[in-house]
Amino acid sequence: MVKRIEICLPPKDIDSFEKIKQLVLKKLEIKSSQKLIDIITIRKSIDARSRSPVFRLIIDAYINEKFIPKPKILDNYATIKSSPEVIIVGAGPAGYFAALQLIELGLKPIIFDRGKDVQARRRDLRAIQQEGIVNPDSNYCFGEGGAGTYSDGKLYTRSKKRGKIEHILRLLVEHGATSEILVDAHPHIGSNKLPKVVANIRETIINHGGKIHFNSKVTDLIISNNSNGKRQIEGVIVNNKTEYFAPATILATGHSARDIYTLLFNKNIRIEAKPFALGVRIEHPQSLIDQIQYGQKIRDINLPAASYSVVCQIEKRGVFSFCMCPGGLIVPAATAPNELVVNGMSLSRRDSPFSNSGLVVAIEIEDLEHYNKKEFSGIKNPIFNGLKFQQEVEQTMFYSGDGSQKAPAQRLIDFTKGKFSQNLPKSSYIPGVFSARMDQLLPSWIVKKLQKAIPEFGKKKKGFFTNDAQIVGTESRTSAPFRIPRDSENFMHKDIIGLYPCGEGAGYAGGIVSAAIDGENVAKAIAERIKK
Repeated sequence: MVKRIEICLPPKDIDSFEKIKQLVLKKLEIKSSQKLIDIITIRKSIDARSRSPVFRLIIDAYINEKFIPKPKILDNYATIKSSPEVIIVGAGPAGYFAALQLIELGLKPIIFDRGKDVQARRRDLRAIQQEGIVNPDSNYCFGEGGAGTYSDGKLYTRSKKRGKIEHILRLLVEHGATSEILVDAHPHIGSNKLPKVVANIRETIINHGGKIHFNSKVTDLIISNNSNGKRQIEGVIVNNKTEYFAPATILATGHSARDIYTLLFNKNIRIEAKPFALGVRIEHPQSLIDQIQYGQKIRDINLPAASYSVVCQIEKRGVFSFCMCPGGLIVPAATAPNELVVNGMSLSRRDSPFSNSGLVVAIEIEDLEHYNKKEFSGIKNPIFNGLKFQQEVEQTMFYSGDGSQKAPAQRLIDFTKGKFSQNLPKSSYIPGVFSARMDQLLPSWIVKKLQKAIPEFGKKKKGFFTNDAQIVGTESRTSAPFRIPRDSENFMHKDIIGLYPCGEGAGYAGGIVSAAIDGENVAKAIAERIKK
């Protein structure tokens, strides 16, 4: 018999099995004929609503029977060297989990990524951090593992499909992630540990017969008309020279592959503009966020660095926190020279003295109509207004500085008052920050909404609105400003047979787990079609 119960205990007792067992026994009121055999934690979360935070555990108590672990997912994998092939463009979470699912279903993934493997990427990250050199094909967004590998490794998702989430998390654990992600309410791997997990996934794909090509940029799509006059994809051209063919192609290129959108447009393959968000990174001392959230000047050793979420409506537009990184660092995330983009990350221990989060304003399509006559990459079409806007803001930030990746920054209260900051707090941003009028660098309509929202957040979280915090610009890659349309049932592009838009870059995901789930869904749809 298995009984599911909930218990709560103070942080000092969270690692004490005896304390947990005592609470479980007290809650169960076990009869003399019953014996508690196993205690399995299903979910762990922090309740900080009172001034004394507690852990809440959901536990399965096994009475008169033992817990039997589920068999490993990887045990079901077979060799697929001679199986039908599927092309995957992009080695991020959508692409890699699509590949794993294809192998599980008996198909052979052939992956192309414009960037480098996860180890070789480190040199290019060091170059952008320390020398301000941006490699357009290998950076914080491009390369094995995608943007999430070196920008935090958070595993949050709004998806309600628990079985699919569990499948993703179990695969991550089987490839080296800590088993704690299976129970934590807000699981996190960390940018220091995720690269090894990603490398292990690569080995699984290769060892079972899949192929992975790095430094392999897809520069064209091979499109033909079938006997019914409908357009279909035959394969891809890599690095402007080599052709590869397969009955299906997954497009999982991430939210920053701008050349893919221009390629699709030029090939007359339908794409659609969609809303996104843009703003800044806000950085506080982590100790201040701990005090706001936990009511503790010195955080209990068993409590993790506190996180937060804020949101409000200003003039019919949402202003909200995004990708909050407790105990984290701000990193440079530009994907081309002469741009300045920032993002956040945390290592597994989340032990940085800084807390940072995106603080962004929702942008609707109609907000950008004044870009209708501007060009992007030689294209003058309103569908590219979002990219034009992103690029303009990123380049404004870059040219406000000295030509490096140093970022403009402003103390928080100074920003709301339109005041130059005579000096700045310490920052986690390695290239460095310099004092600038962020209220003048950002578009005025974005500034006004942020200036109204920030004091409101301070009312909700006492201490948040302080000049001990600063904003750093710009947070512009929250999501792609495009959606690549696909059928809701078979996941195929509505106009191109065999083309499967997937993940964040296609507009169907918003993070590691949701992208991975989307990759699995697409892979299942392809297997169903190919195996008919």
